[in-house]
Amino acid sequence: HICPELKVDLSKIGKQTFEVETFKPLTVEIVDSVEAYAEMLRGIFDFAALKELLSGANHINVRLDAMHGVVGPYVKKIVCEELGSPANSAVNCVPKEDFGGHHPDPNLTYAADLVNAMKGGEYGFGAAFDGDGDRNMVLGKHGFFVNPSDSVAVIAANITSIPYFQKTGVKGLARSMPTSGALDNVAKAMQMQL
Repeated sequence: HICPELKVDLSKIGKQTFEVETFKPLTVEIVDSVEAYAEMLRGIFDFAALKELLSGANHINVRLDAMHGVVGPYVKKIVCEELGSPANSAVNCVPKEDFGGHHPDPNLTYAADLVNAMKGGEYGFGAAFDGDGDRNMVLGKHGFFVNPSDSVAVIAANITSIPYFQKTGVKGLARSMPTSGALDNVAKAMQMQL
């Protein structure tokens, strides 16, 4: 709206500078958000161990449904390309404005295709992601459903396996309104402050 005549090449990573009447010069920087996110994750998780889990000799099969939301390119680049999970383990990874005509809510109803795929036992882990990538649904083998309100408890119970927390330590755990009481049980078992 400010510069309607400005033509920025959004496909080109890097800085582009323009002479615009109200802003001289105007610099636009296009970044690869997928790579930036992957770099952050490399500092949190053990990518070598994850690669072995997803593509090593005794790998597990995973099924990830991006539901045509923004998470699709992240799943393809990080899980498939970098960690080596087969390309067909990730579905609906092309972001679409209408989410492919489906509702991008990762629950047992709207991600029924994932639930049905998981029930057969071929996959050891499954996940679906909502349109903007801030919510997910996690499924275990045979479609075992991890309630989203319990997911932080699962992470907390395995916190010593996450390299970032091995380095920084964890002072305590915190629960919000949608978090279940499972976190209380984990905190008690691990003798951590809640």
